[in-house]
Amino acid sequence: MTYTEYRSTHPEVSVIIPVYNEEAGLKALFARLYPALDALRTTYEVIFVNDGSRDKSAAMLAEQFRARPDTTRVVLLNGNYGQHMAILAGFEQSRGAIVLTLDADLQNPPEEIGKLVEKMREGYDYVGSIRRERQDTLWRRKASRAMNRLRERITHIRMTDQGCMLRAYSRQIIDTINRCGEVNTFIPALAYTFAQNPIEIEVAHEERFAGESKYSFYSLIRLNFDLVTGFSVVPLQWLSFIGVILSMGSAGLFLLLVIRRFVIGAEVQGVFTLFAITFFMLGVIIFALGLLGEYIGRIYQQVRDRPRYLIQTVLEAREALPTPFAAVTTPAPSGEHIAQGDSHR
Repeated sequence: MTYTEYRSTHPEVSVIIPVYNEEAGLKALFARLYPALDALRTTYEVIFVNDGSRDKSAAMLAEQFRARPDTTRVVLLNGNYGQHMAILAGFEQSRGAIVLTLDADLQNPPEEIGKLVEKMREGYDYVGSIRRERQDTLWRRKASRAMNRLRERITHIRMTDQGCMLRAYSRQIIDTINRCGEVNTFIPALAYTFAQNPIEIEVAHEERFAGESKYSFYSLIRLNFDLVTGFSVVPLQWLSFIGVILSMGSAGLFLLLVIRRFVIGAEVQGVFTLFAITFFMLGVIIFALGLLGEYIGRIYQQVRDRPRYLIQTVLEAREALPTPFAAVTTPAPSGEHIAQGDSHR
């Protein structure tokens, strides 16, 4: 089906917004998002995915659905599965020819959506974004830049700003992602591997409107571990190379000590040097076990074949019903709502 044919029966633009404890900024998001999308003068849908929020976010999303049922859909997950799982849930619900992801904290202004849509209309199938004049703290900017360089060297995936969630994807890429069954993944990098004609553009960046970032230092480390181990075996190759070097060095040191023992005799002056070398090698071994554990853990999670998330409720308009809208509120017996015959795993 061509792009034009698909647009004749589906909205042109789908915007996926994961939400987790964002009640302080949702009203401001609504006030800016819908005018920005109306200005595109095209068909669109907004899919909010509530990722197990513990505040009033879910109630506010339901209220917004009642206010704009023609363009709003709300997916309520039955727990907190993380930002990327929430986005994948939105992908499976999306119907647009162009699918965009946007954070709910207004650090990426909704008014920038038009830039990405225009680039997609030019024929690109993946539009990444680079934050201009980032408003994050200094350590986050430095850490992000360092991880970008390391990730590019390891995975050969070239994304200038991997932390910016404002991105646009073609329908073909979204359908391909939906067929993937990976338990842990990094969506922008995964989409990049499927893109044939990607591009990056600069977008504005603002300070977080309200609340605090949900990404802790540990979360950022975990995200980058998922990114590296999910798209490359280079760390294992590096580990093997380091093991060979250390083995050769240890063998040489052993021969040197044996020769010194017979030539000079017994001595204790170098005992602390031996301790230092031993501790260094122990550190390398512990790091190696941790790295192997990352890969084995990914295999373990994958072979269990458990659902990646469970959908409790989907609020969406039903054109077939005489009423203006109908909310799907009856969960499946397992706690998962399956809409239109789709399975969520």
